[in-house]
Amino acid sequence: MESPIHIERREAVLEVTLNRPKANAIDVATSRIMGDTFAAFRDDPDLRVAIITGAGERFFCPGWDLKAAAEGEAVDSDYGVGGFGGLQELPDLNKPVIAAVNGICCGGGLELAMSADIILAADHATFAFPEISSGTIADAATLKLPKRIPYHIAMEMLFTGRWLDAAEAHRWGLINHVIPATDLMSRARTMGEALAEGPPLVFAAIKEVARAAESMNFQDALGCITGRQFPTVDRLYGSEDQIEGALAFTEKRKPVWRGR
Repeated sequence: MESPIHIERREAVLEVTLNRPKANAIDVATSRIMGDTFAAFRDDPDLRVAIITGAGERFFCPGWDLKAAAEGEAVDSDYGVGGFGGLQELPDLNKPVIAAVNGICCGGGLELAMSADIILAADHATFAFPEISSGTIADAATLKLPKRIPYHIAMEMLFTGRWLDAAEAHRWGLINHVIPATDLMSRARTMGEALAEGPPLVFAAIKEVARAAESMNFQDALGCITGRQFPTVDRLYGSEDQIEGALAFTEKRKPVWRGR
């Protein structure tokens, strides 16, 4: 049986492509495979960046596979180590993830894209949370969306299920860049390669601090940083890479990051 995802290693960059014709919808089995894939990415010291995209030109991901639901899969099934789609609940994922949205991106598919750190979108991509039309809540989106874009725009999307084209999604800050479809993957790979050359310990500290700070006030979070209470910050401040950064600056050369 063909795997529902295609995995390709490009040196330090891992590409994960959803490949479930016709729409790249995610069922329980696919979600578990994605969770295992991203957990392996997290734990592999030779991999520094991941890219998630969809196969084909029409769909990135529409979210939950309603055909599987009709056949008996429950909405509260065990979706695996990373939760639905393998990313949004995966603990300690402290490496950059890029979403390359190649088409329709809605429901759980948009929640998946929002679980990445950077979102690039083809110029024909569209975005929505249509759960309201089926009488259910977009659970993770209801938590995340009002923090990512203006509150009133988020509420309109959640209350009405209306669609945004790529230009509007960019205008509200939901995505980083709108790119011609033919250039999407080349741009994602260029960005992935650039990030892979960056300081992995700093990236890890940024992600842990940003994640933890969501439930902390500013002063407490800052105190945890300066007091080296975050494991990634403590590791960074005692690392060879921190010394290398200072040396490279004084010697006017490009730093060589070793992740230690």
